[in-house]
Amino acid sequence: MARALAKKAETSTTLLEAAKKVLRQNGHSGLSTRDVAAAAGVPLSQIHYHFGSRQGLMLALFDYLNAQLLDRQNAMYADTTLTLAQQWDRACDYLDDDIASGYVRVLQELIAASWSDPVVAKVVRAGGMGWVELVTGVARKAERELGGLGPFSAAEIGTLIVCAFIGGESLILLGLEKKGPSVRQALRRVGDAIRIAESKSSKR
Repeated sequence: MARALAKKAETSTTLLEAAKKVLRQNGHSGLSTRDVAAAAGVPLSQIHYHFGSRQGLMLALFDYLNAQLLDRQNAMYADTTLTLAQQWDRACDYLDDDIASGYVRVLQELIAASWSDPVVAKVVRAGGMGWVELVTGVARKAERELGGLGPFSAAEIGTLIVCAFIGGESLILLGLEKKGPSVRQALRRVGDAIRIAESKSSKR
């Protein structure tokens, strides 16, 4: 029984890794279950067995990618050799990686789908709360190190940061930067503001 469960988990992971590869190559709209099965080297029926449908595969892939990115971000924020400003800079660097990987596209399309599909909404909300909790924890650390966050609570700062990145990602995908202000540059300016606050705090 344990061996069967381990084999099932291994196949599921193989399929998700294959889906990640196909997503990077073909984009969200080009992600077909047939291509994923071929990339994984398994029969198409295995996708239906493990995930039920293309939507089930997409939701599982979102959870899989989201967990990996949260782990990456947690490791980065736990790095005591980096200042808060440097951590923010690194988070901005990761934005381009996440767009290139296809994760941002999947997230944005699932957000849109969640407005009319409660099953999708439940998965996306859970993923979003993981980011809110992570960033709120970082904001609490900043609050301690900087001696406050002005009129904002750590929870409010966490919410605003998540909104800034999700909204920024949406505008980048829309191509706003080609005809308007740079979303990436605006986000990086926050790092400059953190540096100023850190400098003032160190002089106290």
